[in-house]
Amino acid sequence: MWPLSPPVHSARASYETCISLTREMGTQMRRTRLLAAADAVDEAGQQFRTAATDQTLHILIPEMFQIPGVGEEEKAVNWIYQNGMVNGPGRPIYDELMSAPEHERCPLCGHGTVSQLDHFMPKSSYPALCVDPLNLIPACSDCNKAKADKRASAIEDLPLHPYLDHVDGQEWLAANVVHEDRSVRLEFFVSPPPHWDRVLAARARNHFKLFGLRRTYALQANRFIGEIRGQLPDLLISGGADAVRAHLLAGATSSLSKRPNSWMGVTYRSLANDARFCRGAFGD
Repeated sequence: MWPLSPPVHSARASYETCISLTREMGTQMRRTRLLAAADAVDEAGQQFRTAATDQTLHILIPEMFQIPGVGEEEKAVNWIYQNGMVNGPGRPIYDELMSAPEHERCPLCGHGTVSQLDHFMPKSSYPALCVDPLNLIPACSDCNKAKADKRASAIEDLPLHPYLDHVDGQEWLAANVVHEDRSVRLEFFVSPPPHWDRVLAARARNHFKLFGLRRTYALQANRFIGEIRGQLPDLLISGGADAVRAHLLAGATSSLSKRPNSWMGVTYRSLANDARFCRGAFGD
């Protein structure tokens, strides 16, 4: 849900780099067959990009994204991705993709530390895209595990793509302040801007659910409330609720100016807009 600039390497260039040191391996003719599949891989990359633009990724047929002449039983993905990119001549491309996120934060959740590449279109179903840079998303281990090899059956089920769905310039993250007994906590949710269409709103909500962001952001926000709670009573005594609100709004402005949908900025803003909190219901 946090945008990244699209990779500069094409699907074909990445593929040819990754197989460049492949050996023939005797009678298997592995190198010959992989080189012969370059046109098909290039075509698969073009179809992937067209479908992404047309919002039809969910109807791409896996049978059309196999690597011709290289059957599944021959572990083509292992040859090309694992041996060719992760541990081979394509490693510079891998490292470049891994270093793309600012501050090493996972673009899928905005919280975890990037530690691996996630295949947006699962490599088990779409092996021809296994080293296509546009299909490789730097991610934290939790997000990669949550997404796994799931295939979307409807466009609404597709998570947001950091290279293609640039939604961070608009406010879509919101939270409710919940007062229970003497405690205060936040509940986060997606609040789509009015101009978003139904599909984008549904995809954002699905993304939020798939990666468990409601819980992740709540844990961070509730811990953060505990950290700032100590300084608020003095503000309340010296300047009343207006002073507390001004302090929280200043925090929101500073945080949201850097990232419009950061959980910290939304926490500040939500607390500032909660009259009961500003009047002293800070919780224990």
